[in-house]
Amino acid sequence: MRRTIGLLMIFLVVPATQWAKPLRVGTFDVDASPPVGSPMAYDPTREVETPLTCRGIVLVGEDQPIVLCAVDWIGISNDGNREFREALAGAAGTTPQRVAVHSLHQHDAPWCDFSADALAGQYGIHHEVFDSPFARDVIRRAAAAVRRAVENARPVTHIGLGEGTVEKVASNRRILGSDGKVQYVRWTATTDPAVREYPEGVIDPVMKSISFWDNDRAIAVLTYFATHPQSYYRTGKANPDFPGLARNQRQQAKGVPHIHFNGAGGNIGAGKYNDGAHENRQLLADRMAAGMAQAWDRTRKISVSASDVKWKSVAVALPASPFLDREKLLSDLQNTALPAQNRVAAACGLAWLQRCQAGDKIDIACLSVGPCRVLHMPGELFVEYQLAAQQMRTDLFVAMAAYGDYAPWYIGTEIAYSQGGYETGPGVSLVASSVEQILVNALQQLLDATDKAPGRLGIEAAAREVEFSKMKDSAAK
Repeated sequence: MRRTIGLLMIFLVVPATQWAKPLRVGTFDVDASPPVGSPMAYDPTREVETPLTCRGIVLVGEDQPIVLCAVDWIGISNDGNREFREALAGAAGTTPQRVAVHSLHQHDAPWCDFSADALAGQYGIHHEVFDSPFARDVIRRAAAAVRRAVENARPVTHIGLGEGTVEKVASNRRILGSDGKVQYVRWTATTDPAVREYPEGVIDPVMKSISFWDNDRAIAVLTYFATHPQSYYRTGKANPDFPGLARNQRQQAKGVPHIHFNGAGGNIGAGKYNDGAHENRQLLADRMAAGMAQAWDRTRKISVSASDVKWKSVAVALPASPFLDREKLLSDLQNTALPAQNRVAAACGLAWLQRCQAGDKIDIACLSVGPCRVLHMPGELFVEYQLAAQQMRTDLFVAMAAYGDYAPWYIGTEIAYSQGGYETGPGVSLVASSVEQILVNALQQLLDATDKAPGRLGIEAAAREVEFSKMKDSAAK
C-alpha cells in the first residue's frame, strides 16, 4: 500500500507536459527549379544558377495537421494557389484551410497561375509566361514529400523564439515629398545616389525565428523578414536571390532544415543599399544571414505539447480595384499586337476580377504555438500591416508571412492609394483602398484583439509607433 501511494505521489509531481500528447513536426524539401527553356517571370530559363526549392513543415498536433510551405517562385496565384493547397492537404490528411503556401517573390523564378494560364490559352498564348505542367509536377512531388514528412514526423518538446536585427538591407521604396505624395520610387536596385541617400523610412528591421526542438536537438527553423528579395535579375539564370542564399548558408552552417518566409515587404526593398552591382547579392545575403544567426543565438526555448498548437482561419472578400474594367481587360487579352507579357497581365486582372465578382474569398490564417502567433497573408502586402499586427498583441511573439495567394498583387494601405507611386498604381494593385479595413478586421479577429484598434489614425500610426519603439530598443542595446 505504501509503495502504491509513493508511486502515485511520483506521478502527481511529474510535470503535466511530460504526460501530454506530444507535438510532432516533419520537414519536406523538393527541387522547384524550372527546366531549361521553361519560362520564368520575365525570361526563359537559360540555366539554373542556384536551385530553387519548395520546402516546409507539417505540424501534427491534437487536431488535423497543419502544413506551412515556402516556394522560391515570384508568385502562386488563383487556382495555382488553390490546387497547391489542396494537393498538400490531401497528402497530409488535412483540409486546404489548414495549409499555407507562400512564395518568396524572387524574380529570376517561375510564376504559377492556372486561372490566368487557362484564360491566356483561350487566346493562343501558350508556354510564354507560365509552365503549368512543370508547376503541377512540383506540386505532385511536394505532395509526396509532405506524405513522407507526416510519416517521419519527430516529437517536439520545445519551440524556440528569437529575434535579430538585419542591418543595411531593407528600405522603404516610397519616398514622399513635402506634399505627402510619392516623390521617388526607390527601386530594389537604385542607381541614383541621391535617391539612395534618403532615410530608410518605415521598415521592420527584425528577423523573427521560430525553431522546433526535440530536447536539445533542433528539428527545423522558420525565419521571417520583410523585403523585396531582388538584388539584380533578368539574367535567365534561375536563382533564389539573397534571401535564399542567406537561408541556404544558415542551413549548411547549422545542419538544420531552414524554411524562410517573406514578410509584408510590398513597399520594402534593398534600394538604399543596392545599386544593382552583382557583388551586392552576396553582401545582402551575408547581412540577412547575420540577422538569422543573431535570432538563433538569442533563441529562448519554451516547453510545448500538441495542445499548445492552434490554427484559426478566416475567409475574406477583398475589394476589386475600381480600375479593373472587364471589357478593357478582354480587349488587351485578345490584342495579338501586344507583347505576351501585357496580354497575360490582362488575363491575371480578369481572373481576379471574376473571382471578386463571384464572391470568392481568400483564406487568411494564424498559427498559434504557445505565446507565438504567425499570420499568413495574401499578396504583396505593405509593411504597415505587419507592424500593426505586432502592435495589436505586444504581449505575444508575432510574425507574418505574406505573398500567400498572389492574385491581388500589391496591397497598400488606404492612404497609400491617394499618395501615388508605383505600388498602388492601377496596373499593379488589383484591390481598392478599402482593403485596409477588411484586413485590419481580419487581423484583429485572428489575434483575438478586437478591443485593440491599431491606433486612432489607422495602421500608418501603428507603423510609426512600432518603428519608434524599435528605434528606442536598438539604441538601448
